[in-house]
Amino acid sequence: MLSALKQTWFFNIRGDLLAGFVVALALIPEAIAFSIIAGVDPKVGLYASFSMAVVIAFAGGRPAMISAATGAMALLMVTLVKVHGLEYLLAATLLCGVLQILAGYFRLATLMRFVSRSVVTGFVNALAILIFMAQLPELTQVTWHVYGMTAAGLAIIYLLPRVPKVGKLLPSPLVCIVGLTIVAVVLGLDIRTVGDMGELPDSLPVFLWPQVPLNLETLTIIFPYSLSLAIVGLLESLMTATILDDLTDTPSDKNRECKGQGIANLATGLLGGMAGCAMIGQSVINVKSGGRGRLSTLFAGAFLLFMVVFLGPLVSLIPMAALVAVMIMVSLGTFNWRSISPEQLKTLPKSSTIVMLATVATVVYSHNLAYGVLVGVLLSALFFANKVSQVLHISSSSARTGQRHYQVVGQVFFTSAEQFIGAFDFKEVLNKVYIDVSRAHFWDITAVDALDKVVLTFQRDGAEVEVIGLNEASATLVEHFAEHKDAKAIENLMD
Repeated sequence: MLSALKQTWFFNIRGDLLAGFVVALALIPEAIAFSIIAGVDPKVGLYASFSMAVVIAFAGGRPAMISAATGAMALLMVTLVKVHGLEYLLAATLLCGVLQILAGYFRLATLMRFVSRSVVTGFVNALAILIFMAQLPELTQVTWHVYGMTAAGLAIIYLLPRVPKVGKLLPSPLVCIVGLTIVAVVLGLDIRTVGDMGELPDSLPVFLWPQVPLNLETLTIIFPYSLSLAIVGLLESLMTATILDDLTDTPSDKNRECKGQGIANLATGLLGGMAGCAMIGQSVINVKSGGRGRLSTLFAGAFLLFMVVFLGPLVSLIPMAALVAVMIMVSLGTFNWRSISPEQLKTLPKSSTIVMLATVATVVYSHNLAYGVLVGVLLSALFFANKVSQVLHISSSSARTGQRHYQVVGQVFFTSAEQFIGAFDFKEVLNKVYIDVSRAHFWDITAVDALDKVVLTFQRDGAEVEVIGLNEASATLVEHFAEHKDAKAIENLMD
């Protein structure tokens, strides 16, 4: 027990605490911004970020991953809040949590295996672009001081790690935030700060039960939103877990993560927070700042609440330029530059590059990560189906006059059905036709229909047809859906 605790919680105490501190600082303006997007008070997003991070530290399946209020989730809440108000949002958050817990118990995380590496790369690249674009409002129509502070922040972030001893002692993003805050206060710079984003809460969250009628009408209102929130939240969380798996070279429990996200959203809804999920940007900040264990996630959430409630006046002094510098670092570090290198583009199949670019374009255009992943998965499936269909090979030989032996090798399904039919010569006058499918597999009704057309066409021209070597799965499909029941094919289905 103590060994397990040490391996997941206390093996990297200093690194986790420092990384959690950096993440907590970076969470504040984002939580406020996402609250504004959703149309709710800033404290709703801040309470959500606190409760999500703290609960997921215990219940989640991926150590060092940060969960909080996110932009993807906030966009799905806008209409619900506008039409029905905050109480219905809290109810939708609770139902979202229930659906995510069920997804974990039904092991729906295994569906992630259908997401190809090209989709994950596109997802990451799109997220990096969106993170960078989100910083642009802070860099437009501002004084030169903002540009100077941002440039200074980037210099600290990238140059400090090269300084012997000091670079390893403190995370450079933390030094950037603290250092630029001191400079801004001492010099009295008139630049935008965290305090300008919105009013910070001055009290701890309390238990709240949504004041909505518990009836079918309420369920009808919130269910579509809850389902969307659950799907998008799990998708973003599982993608984030996959990315951190790669960054840290450690595995994660995806089904436990589904349950953990659900439990976290249940707690969030009961504490007056909006639904949330894993944050790729903040999770990357955590890992790159040295966070590796669950302690980093717990401390990020706990320190976030401590800062906004008890250190609000000090936190409000942090210049947005410092946080912009940190987020630019995250966007540059998140983007997979190798994926667009000439060498990689020449080496990879064109289909993989197209899937990656389509995922990026869809996410950047729609600002919805779920749409991008959906497009990427669909394109991957289409390219895969097309590639498999090209493997089909049909040869023929003639041993006696009036007889023809066809050998089918490969996969027969909806994309290769026409190729299958086109390989047979129906003009040849034959008495007997053997179709050997012992090295083939028929996958769907389209494939069975193609076999039907071949057999029935030969029979119509007076030839006897015998299908040889159907495997058990293919034979079952043929028995249930084929029309050619009068040939010896059926007798030999299981040969």
